[in-house]
Amino acid sequence: MAFDRQPHLISDLVELRPATAEDFDALFAVAGDPLIWEVHPAHDRWQESVFRRFFADGLASGGMLVAIDRESGAVIGSSRYDFGRAEPDEVEIGWTFLARSHWGGRYNGEMKRLMLDHAFTGVSRVMFMIGETNIRSRRAIEKVGGKLTDRRHHAEMAGQPVVHVIYTIDRSGSAG
Repeated sequence: MAFDRQPHLISDLVELRPATAEDFDALFAVAGDPLIWEVHPAHDRWQESVFRRFFADGLASGGMLVAIDRESGAVIGSSRYDFGRAEPDEVEIGWTFLARSHWGGRYNGEMKRLMLDHAFTGVSRVMFMIGETNIRSRRAIEKVGGKLTDRRHHAEMAGQPVVHVIYTIDRSGSAG
């Protein structure tokens, strides 16, 4: 059975559903907040032209999900499954952003729990690639059980070198 990178996942708190082209305006309304991106390596993603490329890449990936607050029905962010940098029997969860109104609570953890539970129906390990200096995202992954590995990914963003660290969570809950 092939892994479904665009499932429809629901909990009491949040709903994750496949992204469509019609989601651009609602997602940009969230992503247009510069403070969401201030510690992210792509700190200019709040700009419409930059976000438009991010969004198009997400749709093209075949793994982009839209996050919806179940109580209000509002779009609050997105995340994605991808195999591009993953090792065998592994999937990456990433490209996640969340409205600041939903920071510091249960939303990110619940999104990750839903995505992890689904991922473990098809793979044994999930990886998360996070900018080395993005302490906010690193702490959030640690809160859901991510273990820092010795794997690194070197890239260039806006002409600057960027190092990403890799966290993993195994189906068994142990470090990868």
